[in-house]
Amino acid sequence: MHIDMQTAEAELTRKLGGLPDAAGIAWATIWLEACGYSGLKLLAEALKDEYRTLELTRDALGLDLQQVSCAFLAPAIMRDVKANGRAFLRNVRHGLYMLPFAVRENTGLGCPVDPSFAVGGERHKNPYVEKLDLAAAQGLEIDAALWRAI
Repeated sequence: MHIDMQTAEAELTRKLGGLPDAAGIAWATIWLEACGYSGLKLLAEALKDEYRTLELTRDALGLDLQQVSCAFLAPAIMRDVKANGRAFLRNVRHGLYMLPFAVRENTGLGCPVDPSFAVGGERHKNPYVEKLDLAAAQGLEIDAALWRAI
């Protein structure tokens, strides 16, 4: 299915309805799709999870995400990092969702495929600019079945 980024983001925000940070989740999902990652697949998995919220509490090791998907937690994690500095994340699910937020905030990000990683510090480059510009100009090809499933 071919769709432009703005329409996809608006429609996905609508589909996510009353979820906290629905617009941010939709933006990140479309951002991931534009950069060649499976944002819709990850979101579809996350939407099947029982838990979608978590009160973020720092301990001596950082933030324990208790396997709650970063699809739902990434905006809150970024607010916490902005307020309190770098955080080590553990028990992470769908950590790739941290990437769009970290790039937008020009914040460093440890490996999002590792089950534990750090968020915070300075980012030195943005390797996604060309992919995002191309997707903005030409639109996205997304999986229609996944789109309907959300």
